[in-house]
Amino acid sequence: METKVNYAVVGAFVLLLATVLVAAALWLAAGGAIQKKYDIYLAIEEESVAGLNLNAPVKYNGVDVGKVRQIQLDPGNPERVNLLFAIERGTPIKEDTVAVLKTQGLTGIAYVELSGGADHAPLLQATADNEYPVIRTKPSLSTRLENVLTSVLAKLDASSSHLNDILSAENQAAFKNSLADIASVAHTLAARKESIDAGLVDAARLFAHASQASVKLEPALDRIGRAADAVEKMGNEVTRTSASAGKTINSVGSDVGRFTAETMPELERLLRELSVLSTSLRRLSEQIERDPSGLLFGHRPLPNGPGESSAGVSQP
Repeated sequence: METKVNYAVVGAFVLLLATVLVAAALWLAAGGAIQKKYDIYLAIEEESVAGLNLNAPVKYNGVDVGKVRQIQLDPGNPERVNLLFAIERGTPIKEDTVAVLKTQGLTGIAYVELSGGADHAPLLQATADNEYPVIRTKPSLSTRLENVLTSVLAKLDASSSHLNDILSAENQAAFKNSLADIASVAHTLAARKESIDAGLVDAARLFAHASQASVKLEPALDRIGRAADAVEKMGNEVTRTSASAGKTINSVGSDVGRFTAETMPELERLLRELSVLSTSLRRLSEQIERDPSGLLFGHRPLPNGPGESSAGVSQP
């Protein structure tokens, strides 16, 4: 006995099941029961965004928080690229948040890395000039390396140019001449080595004798200094004596006054001579202290001035 199958019921069941599956797929694709909401942010890059594609991940300290929604050249400045990010609502995008382009390993697939966001910084808001909040950007690692390499190559080029200038034919010839002059001086010194050694020995001996002479002259200098002090003391005593004598003479009378008139000029002349003698002795002592060797070898004569002959007479 055959079982009767209702094909209409079977077909209806299949259509209903297919409809449920499609609806479930659409529901899951839309986020399921908890659908995520996104906020749009703008970032302006001033470097190449090669390798960055639509729906590329946007990460915040390594955590996926969104995707790249749009990549477009800036109509006002083709050297800049406008990037729109769809970032999950609630992500703490703050005014000090910075976007940087990075690549994943060896694949070269680019993505956007967000960093920064201090606790005290306010949340990033849109301004009157822009429809979306603008996230600041900074150069990527590849761009910084390229800038550094460019600077290094420029400095190497400049250094190479300077080195070429230093090693020019003229400088090489001058350097060779300098080496030849140095070699000539070295040969001359080597040839006169014995005379130079003898001169050094004589100079050392002369210095030793001068040192000994200066040691021997110290007692004489002390005696000269004491003699000068004694002469000065004697002059002071004579001055005081003459003053007291003047007072006595003034009290005696006219006869003694005449004697004073005749004697005082002699005393004054004597005092002046004693003062000159004291000054000369002090100058001699100071000169010997400055140049002890002058006492043994004499003082060097002063060179003739301009226009003076050896006899000290001006030439016409």
